[in-house]
Amino acid sequence: MSPEAWLPLAFILGYLLGSIPFGLVLTKLAGTQDLRSIGSGNIGATNVLRTGRKGLAAATLLCDMLKGTVAVLIANYFGGFNAAMLAGLGAFLGHLFPVWLNFKGGKGVAVYIGVLIAMFPPAAAVFCVLWLATAATSRYSSLAALVASFVTPIFLWWFGHLALASLFAVLTMLLFYMHRENIKRLQAGTEGRIGEKS
Repeated sequence: MSPEAWLPLAFILGYLLGSIPFGLVLTKLAGTQDLRSIGSGNIGATNVLRTGRKGLAAATLLCDMLKGTVAVLIANYFGGFNAAMLAGLGAFLGHLFPVWLNFKGGKGVAVYIGVLIAMFPPAAAVFCVLWLATAATSRYSSLAALVASFVTPIFLWWFGHLALASLFAVLTMLLFYMHRENIKRLQAGTEGRIGEKS
């Protein structure tokens, strides 16, 4: 199969992998209440942490990251760079709008990191450092994600990765959109902090 023929398949592969709601699956297997009924109602690791199960939160973060990384690596192996970019976009959109949950998913931070790890690891390292620094000082997971994702396309552009910068500019805009209610709460001073239970 030619690399061009892999492009639509790469996107579909990414979307299906991204749609797997690991936070919901893991918490159900662990016997906790429905993740969508607590905290922010989100299916991501930050909300899993609100159950008080740090191990589950870490597992959710890792699995959500890996679904982005795996999608990109598979697509890159068979279809090359362009297929990898489409798989990354597909994985991100799959997490945000999963077909299994009536297109109501997470906010995409872990998948964003996972795609970044596969596409350009130094940028992933910068993202994580910025996230940790912002989270440590503010204790706002949402603010940390917003700051780190805002810087990421600029970092990629600065180092000459224009195609990746364009991709992550799109992902960043989507991430900001998914965090629109968090942004309102940050402005109002009512945003939940890391580690708070519902």
